[in-house]
Amino acid sequence: MSINSFGHLFRVTTWGESHGPALGATVDGCPPGVEIDEAFIQQWMDKRKPGQNKYTTQRREADEVRILSGVFEGKTTGTPIQLMIENTDQRSKDYGDIAEKFRPGHADITYWQKYGIRDYRGGGRSSARETAARVAAGGLARAALAKLVPGIEIKGYMTRMGAHEIDRDAFDWGQIDQNPFWVPDAKAAQTWAEYLDGLRKSGSSVGAVIEIVARNVPAGLGAPIYGKLDTDLAAAMMSINAVKGVEIGEGMSAAMLTGELNADEIAMGPDGPEYSSNHAGGILGGISTGQDVVVRFAVKPTSSILQTRKTITKSGQEAEIITKGRHDPCVGIRAVPVGEAMMACVILDHLLLDRGQTGGVRGPIG
Repeated sequence: MSINSFGHLFRVTTWGESHGPALGATVDGCPPGVEIDEAFIQQWMDKRKPGQNKYTTQRREADEVRILSGVFEGKTTGTPIQLMIENTDQRSKDYGDIAEKFRPGHADITYWQKYGIRDYRGGGRSSARETAARVAAGGLARAALAKLVPGIEIKGYMTRMGAHEIDRDAFDWGQIDQNPFWVPDAKAAQTWAEYLDGLRKSGSSVGAVIEIVARNVPAGLGAPIYGKLDTDLAAAMMSINAVKGVEIGEGMSAAMLTGELNADEIAMGPDGPEYSSNHAGGILGGISTGQDVVVRFAVKPTSSILQTRKTITKSGQEAEIITKGRHDPCVGIRAVPVGEAMMACVILDHLLLDRGQTGGVRGPIG
């Protein structure tokens, strides 16, 4: 299977399967001299790992990351960094029934049609377990960003679960880490808990919308036309398992605005340009403005559910299927740290690209 890498200068290649002995990432292009250890990466791994509460899959994985290469005496050496996460709680027997059947909504049928072979144990590479490797790489990217551009902050949160949305007027950054849904709205968190508990008990699932914000991103990252920052951010988020839609800034809602409403007016402030709004999501012409970079993506409901669904077998016979095993009733919950990781990787990649092209030179204003 080809194309398991992303990034230009900060290049990440993920490997491994859901029910294999291990999975991980090989990261090439990380600058030398970045202070890093396994504990720093682990804090982000712990946000994504399964089995933390009743609202996520009950598969029990410590998701402990090991650094196998590219780090010496606590600092990156500039050589490839190998990150490994062992799988310790596989239950492959849960998937015996789908060896000959295709799960509706899952990649089973397309993997089979393309390759003529598939790892049916948990979906293999198509499993959301692959995203653990991305979070590990994202932890490394965060460390590099902290060294190169201190002050950059990346934070993700859920804005919708099924038909339930947050109240933007009640938005509270402090609430994000205080509930199992990473939601900045205490009242919504309580409502969502009751809603998802009912879905979980019924064996069903639901989709979600996640928003990722990068604050204190310097102006000038990205390039026109085919090297746009938003192009790579959209591709990065769309590559996450189960993602079906991506928006930058106002996104699809921009189509409902007039030109005067959509334009982010500019004034000169004491420290440079200031904007009256951020409909553009911090990116104009593919280049960062210095405002918050805002990306939003939609995650479909988990395809593996305990409700009977109609399908076919590999031989083309009609059949019914109930997917056993341990699955997230809302996979969007654990997609939040994955989105953060992808944002970190792309921002770092474009920071390195900009340093290579312009050396950080900027057009003067004022």
